[in-house]
Amino acid sequence: METTDVLIVGAGPTGLALGIDLARRGVAAQLVERADALFPGSRGKGIQPRTQEVFDDLGVIDAVLASSGPYPDRMVWRDGERVGEESMFERFEPDAGTPYPAPRMIPQWRTQEILYARLTELGGKVAFGREVTGLTQDADGVDVAFADGTTVRARYVVGADGGRSGIRRALGVGMTGETVDPAPFVVADLRLRGLDRVYWHAFPATDGSILGLCPLAGTEEFQLAARLPEGSEPDVSPDGVRELVARYTHLAAEDVTEVRWSSEFRPRAALAGRFRVGRVFLAGDAAHVHSPAGGQGLNTSVQDAYNLGWKLAAVLNGAHETLLETYEEERRANAAAVLELSTGVHRGEVQRGRATVQLGVGYRDSSLSAETRTDPGPVRAGDRAPDAEVSGDAEVSGGRLFDLFRGPHWTLLGATAPPRAGVRTLLSAPESYGPGVFLIRPDGYVGWAGETATEDLAAYLDGVGIR
Repeated sequence: METTDVLIVGAGPTGLALGIDLARRGVAAQLVERADALFPGSRGKGIQPRTQEVFDDLGVIDAVLASSGPYPDRMVWRDGERVGEESMFERFEPDAGTPYPAPRMIPQWRTQEILYARLTELGGKVAFGREVTGLTQDADGVDVAFADGTTVRARYVVGADGGRSGIRRALGVGMTGETVDPAPFVVADLRLRGLDRVYWHAFPATDGSILGLCPLAGTEEFQLAARLPEGSEPDVSPDGVRELVARYTHLAAEDVTEVRWSSEFRPRAALAGRFRVGRVFLAGDAAHVHSPAGGQGLNTSVQDAYNLGWKLAAVLNGAHETLLETYEEERRANAAAVLELSTGVHRGEVQRGRATVQLGVGYRDSSLSAETRTDPGPVRAGDRAPDAEVSGDAEVSGGRLFDLFRGPHWTLLGATAPPRAGVRTLLSAPESYGPGVFLIRPDGYVGWAGETATEDLAAYLDGVGIR
């Protein structure tokens, strides 16, 4: 029987990001995917600023920025005429702690190509065409059975296999939620002529249905997204997609020169009852399903992986098993909040912008967040650690705090020497943080904050496996 430390099921953005994080930490991990290739469609096309920070740390931000572009304004059409343009996002001025101030548009298939290339660069790989058929677990590991009759024994398993997760079903974990919109939706990637690539073109109908054609940055394609009348049965064949374009727009069916991918869905919001059962974890769409409005699903999923990766590595390297309990504690509460947000965006109750960039996501209520100061400043334990300019007392290139954070290590701001191996230091925290000493987790959140580096810090480091 083949063995591994971590088996990741599903090679979407979640599984690939987790594979990268584990590979750079030297963890023996296998990534398997039921399909024969990476997902071919654009579906999740928005990369929020917080996820761009994650991609910076994982070593893929340059490729993502080169392959992406800003979101265009929306142009509304009626009866073949342009009737007005509007911004897709609330405009706000980012602060100095935000190096990536706006969402970027990049089709999901390209994001996955970039993540896959990075995984390969780090020595990882994906076994395609491997379908999981069942699993059993005991106190020491998990036996995972595949359709080809083989079995893999893993110390931990992560189900990142999508909204219809076979891993979740095998665990007997249910999902609760609601239908966000009763209307059927169609999404497709296509090429067409007769429409500029400056705007995200919207073609509303009098019955409440609407079709949008958005130029996909870095490609020659448009993404079609259509909300159809309730009760209709979408035809997502190439001819069906062409007919939709002809029905809603001033273009003719033959103006659609190619349909590269298409799908239908009905928006829903659902949350798994548990994110962990024993040695098996759920992440991404396997744990939470969002409306695509607001661009929250893929981003929340990548951050699941970013939260789980360092914790798995720490436990495999000797940290206490209880550290893994904080994954569900932190990420399930976060997913529930983001589900409410994305549903609000879909229904027009929340505007895209400050609320959707995910820079305010944090874990102040987590058992892993230790705030020991009597009078905390603006940055507290559990908060995202913002970027800042730093002086020359750290081994950083470019003079930015994020340069010091980049990598799988912990960082201590406000210390003269590393308290333990595996912790990098900066003599003082940036003024924007307020007074104190700050221990930054490998995923860029403040784990511990105190007046000085005291015995409380030593106890915290023991608890997370830094000895």
